[in-house]
Parts: sequence; C-alpha cells; structure tokens
Amino acid sequence: MTENPLAPTEADVARFRLLHDQVVDAVSGALQGKRPVIELATVSLFAGGHVLLEDVPGTGKTTLARAIAAALGGSSRRIQFTPDLLPADVTGTSVFEPGTGEISFRPGPVFTNVLLADEINRAAAKTQSALLEVMAERTVTVDGIGHTVPDPFVVIATQNPIDLDGTYRLPEAQLDRFLVRITLGYPDVEHELAVLRPGSRAGVVEEVPEVTTPEAVAAASRQLRHLHVAEPILAYIRAVGAATRADDRLRLGASTRALRGLVAATQVHAAAQGRHFVVPSDVQRLAGPVLVHRLVPTRDALLAGESTEAVVADAVGSVEAPRPVPA
Repeated sequence: MTENPLAPTEADVARFRLLHDQVVDAVSGALQGKRPVIELATVSLFAGGHVLLEDVPGTGKTTLARAIAAALGGSSRRIQFTPDLLPADVTGTSVFEPGTGEISFRPGPVFTNVLLADEINRAAAKTQSALLEVMAERTVTVDGIGHTVPDPFVVIATQNPIDLDGTYRLPEAQLDRFLVRITLGYPDVEHELAVLRPGSRAGVVEEVPEVTTPEAVAAASRQLRHLHVAEPILAYIRAVGAATRADDRLRLGASTRALRGLVAATQVHAAAQGRHFVVPSDVQRLAGPVLVHRLVPTRDALLAGESTEAVVADAVGSVEAPRPVPA
C-alpha cells in the first residue's frame, strides 16, 4: 500500500496526545468525575464534529460546554433558544445603513469558534433549521450571498429529554449534523460529595485555563483526517452500518454520512491513545455515541421498549472484528 505523505507521524501523534490531554485536564477542573465524557466531547471537537449534550437539568451540560470553549480559546458565543427566537437572531441579517445608503450584513452569533446552543429544542423548527447549513458547510447564506464562519467552528448544543412542555423535537436532519450525542449522568458518590462540600470550585468555568488556540485545533483536525485507517477497519465500519440497516427494529439505519463521521472520530480517538492507526476497539468505543441518535426505530420497537443503544450494541456484536493492521 502507498504511504500517505500527509499522514501524521508518530511524533505528530505524540504532540496531539499531549494537546488532547491538556484540554481534557483543563475541562476536568470544572466538571469533576466525568473524564470519559470530556474525552468523548474532545474527540468530537478535534474530528470537526458538533456535540449534542442530552440529560436532565443540573448534571453539568452547560458547564461542560462553557469549559470546553474556555480551554480551546478563541471566540465563543451563547444562544439561549426560546420559542420566539428567529432564524436571523442566529445567523445574522442584512441591514440598511442610513449614513451610506448601503445594505450590509450584520453577522449573528454563529460567527464564532464555539457556539453554545442552550436548550436547542425550545426553538421552533424554522429557527432550528437555520443551523443546518452552517453546521454542515460552515457557511451562512443570506440574500444569496455566502458568509464563511471561523475555523474551527463547533456547535455544542444542550437539551433536556424529560421536560417536553414548550419544546420541539429535533428532526432527523438536524440530529444527523451532530457527530456525537453525550449523556453526562449523575456523578459517583466520591465526586458528588466533593462538589457538595462548601467552598468547592466545581463548576467555576472562569478558572478553566486556556490551553490551546483555534489555529492549533484547526491544524490538528486537518492533520488527523489523514491518520491511517486500514481497509479491513473500513470494511468493519461499513458492515456495522449495514447491520443497522438490516435490523427490523429500525425504520432508518446508519447513513453513509454517519459512517464517515465514525471514521473521523476513530482517527482522533486513536491519536488520543497515542496510535497512528485505527484498531477495532476504537470503532467499538465510538459506534454508540456516533450512531445511536441517527437511528429511527419502528413504532413496534418503540412500543416494545427497544432502544437504539441496544440496536447499535447488537450490530457491533454481530460483526466479526478484524485483526488490526497498522500502517
């Protein structure tokens, strides 16, 4: 097989692993006891993907999003999604300038490196759809003119799956724009007691150090796209996707875009572990977070209490994993 001249070397991977750990360590100071979740979010960010944080109130969704923004440096903006929020409030709009008599574009909050979309499911479908173009193409089109957002650009969205009053379900097209869906869950006894103690600094995002720059994040993301993925691993990922499509419990299985996202996520995860090639355990670790929210169960499966998590687990378990083939 021909060597890819753009593939990261072992030294490049070692530098990225250090950077990845620095980001995770910085965020862990504000969100204690959730290192695996933070690592997953960080992998998604370096893979160029968006993150959907889904959990009940008070588990640290907003804290995680703000802490990641602080650690990555660059610009960050927050939008509190409400039913009366308009698409122009998100993307920006054209305005008439009385002084010059010209029409100019006034950028919205999406023109940032990290966009925190808080309680995204509280906005109407029309406003949610305003994010579709920019999340997929990093471009906002207003009055027929395209405007490019900064690089890197990542959306970290939160939603509460329990409180349904005044909410709008995210459509499949919107969910497909998120590389991973993450559930934080409650902390274990030790860490929850540490958070409860008077004087605890948990949740203090202002103390999260800035450990990198947007330029460094973008450069690492571009480089890791060329990390080696052997043909048997690609076939393994494709077979897992095909298994979801053949599952009778689903109306909609994993799309090709979902599988491409899984490949990108495994590349970053492998580098974060210090490897310059992907192995089956990378696929097994990330198949759930990357695929679960993109699958659509049948009505019978919903009535039977079947979960898409179980479908993905069964798909991974039904496909024989190849032996890793290093570059």
